Amino acid sequence: MSTDQDVLLTRREVERRTGLSRSTLYRKMRDGTFPVPLKVSERAVRWRESDIRAYVDSRPRSYGETAT
Repeated sequence: MSTDQDVLLTRREVERRTGLSRSTLYRKMRDGTFPVPLKVSERAVRWRESDIRAYVDSRPRSYGETAT
């Protein structure tokens, strides 16, 4: 679901948008339940905004609600 105009997000921005901690992000990536980032340099990664938006949209909105 990415486009050529996709914004790239830092880990801190991803944490803020998802409400997940750093360790939870990396655990979920390892489990295959969270989008993996792009490596943009030797020591930096970024996530596509569209991937994070799709992840957030797939989550239940409130307790007891199922994801669409």
